[in-house]
This record gives sequence, structure tokens and C-alpha cells, in this order.
Amino acid sequence: MRSIILGAALLAGLSGGEARAGEIAQIGPRPFYLVDSMKPGPVQDRLRACGSDRTYTARAFSIAHRGAPLQFPEHTREGVRAAARMGAGSIECDVVFTRDRHLVCRHAQCDLHTTTDILARPELAAKCSRDFQPADPATGRKASARCCTSDLTLAEFRTLNGKMDAFDAEATTRAAYMNATPRWRTDLYATTGTPMTHGEYIVLVKSLGRRFIPELKAPEVAMPFGGYTQDQYAQAMIDAYRQAGVPAADVRPQSFQLRDILYWLEAEPDFGRQALWLDNRDETDPGFDPETPASWKPGMADLAALGLRTLAPPLWMLVRVGAGGGIEPSAYARAAKAAGLDLITWSLERSGPLKGGGGYYYKSIRPLIERDGDVLALLDVLYRDVGVTGVFSDWPATTTFYANCMGIE
Repeated sequence: MRSIILGAALLAGLSGGEARAGEIAQIGPRPFYLVDSMKPGPVQDRLRACGSDRTYTARAFSIAHRGAPLQFPEHTREGVRAAARMGAGSIECDVVFTRDRHLVCRHAQCDLHTTTDILARPELAAKCSRDFQPADPATGRKASARCCTSDLTLAEFRTLNGKMDAFDAEATTRAAYMNATPRWRTDLYATTGTPMTHGEYIVLVKSLGRRFIPELKAPEVAMPFGGYTQDQYAQAMIDAYRQAGVPAADVRPQSFQLRDILYWLEAEPDFGRQALWLDNRDETDPGFDPETPASWKPGMADLAALGLRTLAPPLWMLVRVGAGGGIEPSAYARAAKAAGLDLITWSLERSGPLKGGGGYYYKSIRPLIERDGDVLALLDVLYRDVGVTGVFSDWPATTTFYANCMGIE
């Protein structure tokens, strides 16, 4: 089994990967459950014909979002390994910094209270920006806390244990606040969650023969932080790959902040040309509409002129309900392709059961989302009609399965 080799497009230029890079992907039963729950039609027929008895291998199209957080604590060694086993060609680390300015993997600078056991550790909870405050039904106050990586030193961060990302805003105790994993996820694999530094992530992903897709997270503290500037932070992330001997071709830096992309294009052009701009203007610009080009500031041609090559919006921005009642590319998707921009999108398998519309990630096609199998119907449109070159997923087995079945590297 270890003699099976990944497609050349995935591993071309990879340095230092061990033989494990050629392992067969373990996709498990979920993709077949999704196929069985699709609406009957040509896409279901083709995916069903793919079969469970064939060999599946890792694919570049399949990108692990924070590891495999549908069932494993995000940004942990265990989640990264699970994602690699499921055939993710690239594995994400969201990069933030500690109080002593070491880079670590965490989805947000201030999420330790929902993604780790910090609130159950009195000596560390006392260091939080805001320790746990219980809900007060009499006043309507919600339970809250705010614990940031920048509240802790690297040594303190290393002692944490990851847990499934969740909290209960109605909780009156710490234990209840922490014990809130949604029913459609699981704590079965959350008894151990080993947090990683950015450097440890590089070593692990390199050993697995996968590519790197680090995201520089926006700081949630005033910058400069003790003299640490945004540009120093952006540079430190790139420096880590240089120091580890990882070529720029194996790294896809990301940021929601366009200024970070422009910094990399200027200071580190080999890495900058690989960068993804994560477009969340729907959350930052009240006037933004993916069907109204005049609301896109900057526009697609402007982005291309700045040197951006890859745009990465959420799933819903790329699709709409077509005149015939099916899913079709949005005006945003068509304009991006016309401007010569590659598209990568996020995040599949993050919405739980799709009965009832699928929530945020499906909001532009909500009338068409009725069942779990619709995730594959959307994925098919994203690949065939929109032309995405990669898809983030919380359960990479699904995207690995689809890529193998459709012959995508």
C-alpha cells in the first residue's frame, strides 16, 4: 500500500516528505452515506459508480480546514494526522502569537476559552483577559470569557489540551460552559487534543508529505504588541518556512487582511504569488453583494492588477439559484474567472445536517438545500461550473472522495 504514489501535481517539489506521503487515503463510510442521500440524477450515478472497493489517494483539491474538526479538536496533532489519513493534500494552520511572540496554531488569537481546557485550569484561567463569567438569568447576561494566546507564554500554551470548539452561553458553571459540543459533532476523539506551535505543525506536515496552507490571523490586541508590528508578524510566518527548508511552491499563505497579501508580494514575492486572499467582505462591508459588481471594492480587475492570483471566498458567494431552479455560478464567480483569478473556497462539512437550508455557508442557495447529500451537489457545481481549484473541508475524506471519483489531482 505504501508504494502507491500521489499525483505529480500534489507532490511536485515537495521537500523532506517521508514515504508516508504515498499512503492510500482512508475515506471511511461518510462519503458513501452522502452519495446515498443525494437526489437521484447523473451526479449521484457517477459518484455511486465510483465504488467503495477502489483505491483512493490524497489529492491537492482536498484541503483540510483546521485539521479534521468535524470530529477531532481543531489545530491539534491528532486532527492533522486524521486529515492526512483522509487524503488532504494541504493542511491548514491558523497562525497567532503568544505573549512572548512565538507563533502557534489556533483559529483565533482569543479562542482558548472555547477550544481548550484553559477554564478548567485555575492557574491559567487567572491569566485570561477575562475569566469565566456565569450567565445570570435574572438580568439576561450571557456566560462569557476571553482567553487569548497573547495572555500566555509559549511554555504555558504547551500545557493546554485541545477540545471541540464550543461553549454554552446559558451556562452558570465553568464545566457547563465548556461542555457544549453540538450533537452533530462528537467528543469521542476529544479525550486528547495536543496543541501545536507553528514550527511543530511544519515539522509534522512535512513528515506527512503534505503541503502547507497557513493563515495569518488578524490580531485581537492592539498592534504593535510590545513593539511587535504587523509586518514583523507577517514576516515571521514566512521566515519559519525558510528556516525549515520548505520551498515557497509548497506553501499557500492566507489572510483576511489584503494588506498582508500586499506585504508578501512586496517582501516575499515567491510566497506572495502563492497567497490566498480570504474574502469576507460580506461581514465587513454592509453594502457588499456578490451579485452587484459595483459593490466590490476593490473589484476583480483591481485585485488582479495588485498581483493577487488566488481569491478565497466562502462557499455561498460563488453560487446562486439559477433561472432553471438549479445551482449556478454567481456573478462574483464569473467575474473572478474573467479577471484570471484562481478560486479556492471554504468550508465544506462545517454546517452540520443540511436539512432546513444549511445555514451561513449555503445562504445564497438555501431553497435548494434539503438533505446531507446536497453537499456533493454543491461540490460538483463548484468544480465543474465555477472552476474552483481547491475546497477546504472539516472532513477531508469527502473532498478526497470526490476528487478521486472525478479524476482531479
